[in-house]
Amino acid sequence: MPTGQQRDIPDSDGSSLLDQRMGAARPILLDGATGTELERRGHASALPLWSSHALLDAPEAIAEIHADYVDSGAEIITANTFRTQSRVLEKHSGFRGRARELTRLAVSLAREATSRRPGKVWVAGSAPPLEDCYRPDWVPDAKSLEIEHREHADHLADAGVDLILVETMNCIGESLAAAHAAALTQLPFWISFICGSDGRLLSGEPLDKALEAVRTTGPEVVLVNCLPPSAVAPCLAPLAASGLAFGVYANLGAPYPNSPDQRREDCEPAAFAEQAGRWIAAGARVVGGCCGTTPEHIRALGEACLLDR
Repeated sequence: MPTGQQRDIPDSDGSSLLDQRMGAARPILLDGATGTELERRGHASALPLWSSHALLDAPEAIAEIHADYVDSGAEIITANTFRTQSRVLEKHSGFRGRARELTRLAVSLAREATSRRPGKVWVAGSAPPLEDCYRPDWVPDAKSLEIEHREHADHLADAGVDLILVETMNCIGESLAAAHAAALTQLPFWISFICGSDGRLLSGEPLDKALEAVRTTGPEVVLVNCLPPSAVAPCLAPLAASGLAFGVYANLGAPYPNSPDQRREDCEPAAFAEQAGRWIAAGARVVGGCCGTTPEHIRALGEACLLDR
């Protein structure tokens, strides 16, 4: 199928069940980190390929992580497609030309885990920025954004995801390109932004302006992610005012004490769940974890928030 061509996707039982779940009163529970969880379990996740290394080196570890999140109560398992775009894979000789193949493998590993709780867990395909999430100054030109996000969205749809999770967007321009690409697949899609402690995107653009801009593309949920729990509060009012279902999945940083990651924010599972309770009280319909969170964090979140597992 040519990149960017609109797919004719019939309604499926999985999509219908997800629609029903979205209409329920209780929040939806996302899974937690994959990349930092691979590192915590002893598997290298060096940049720029990050967690994609494990697709070839340790697929069984990815499958185990997904299974652990399902067993912890997660209802959305995010496939390990955070770095399976062609642009990134071209930087490593062993991965060049394998974007479709590795995206399909990542989705199949996530899909396998959902069989542990049939009909109660869905697979999201991660669609992140083409370059570094923390470097809005590295965002490619508009034409590259359009072509490459469409290719990745098509790969995710062809691999059989239930929804596309456009995530960790650091500027309005790229978020729109990724959202438009996701919309072309006719799959449900969610879109999430990364903000600083001031509640603005890392580009400096206001979150409310970003939400207003992407609203026309038709996301089912808008979120913020990969920011520490302490930085979530300024984002809650704009999210609530968007008129869309919204969510939060916060970042605890890298799992090692000697990590150079300055975004690290220690938070035990119970304390993380307490923080998430505040997001839910503010109206969040989706909660989960990003970098540094573990299956234990997700289990604690689900139990504390009385989510149906």
